[in-house]
Amino acid sequence: MLLVVGLGNPGEKYASHRHNVGFMAVEALAARARADAFREKFSGMWSRATLGDEPGVLLQPMTYMNESGRSVQPALAFFKIAPKELVVIHDELDLPFGDVRLKFGGGHAGHNGLRSIMSHVGTGDFARVRVGVGRPPAGFRGEVADYVLSPFDAVERSRLPDILKLVTDSVLEVAARGFDAAMNVRNSRPKAGKKQAKERSEARMSPEPANAKAAEDKPSVSPGEKREGE
Repeated sequence: MLLVVGLGNPGEKYASHRHNVGFMAVEALAARARADAFREKFSGMWSRATLGDEPGVLLQPMTYMNESGRSVQPALAFFKIAPKELVVIHDELDLPFGDVRLKFGGGHAGHNGLRSIMSHVGTGDFARVRVGVGRPPAGFRGEVADYVLSPFDAVERSRLPDILKLVTDSVLEVAARGFDAAMNVRNSRPKAGKKQAKERSEARMSPEPANAKAAEDKPSVSPGEKREGE
């Protein structure tokens, strides 16, 4: 049985932010996977789902990103799920917008949600579905935290349904075929073309900065920390 965790920050204030793409993906997966209604437990919202032909559990930690592990660890313990059966869906600055990549193990790469999970679970040996949100475009006014704590732009929003389908396809592939086979299939897809990247860049020439309160809260990122590679 898989535990599929989508990372994000709770509340309407953060619902449309780039950093909440994990929450969005779990909601999309719930719609596809005949999930039960979400219930409150494990400092989060969880649901039972059918992932292909396999039973699974979906979880959205409601702890804020920095404390995601406080939700994930008790869920693993309650359902007696090993870390190797954990799949974490999260935003990834170091992938272009729209790229979806599977990865098993490794460090947290400066992502505080992953950092917290690794701290509470005691290992980084779990699967990740990395959803590219890209780096802030040239001319962006603010820090990296301001960028991920701001909404997707109009061009990005128009592509989100297709991207979330790729994410849910990837999770269902893991459930059906195992992680290695799923990674071989999913990571072999071509990356976004230069034309798409140029269109996104032009559409975001003068993005609005995140509001000051969001920048002060910084519930989820370490903007000054060097990000690791894959």
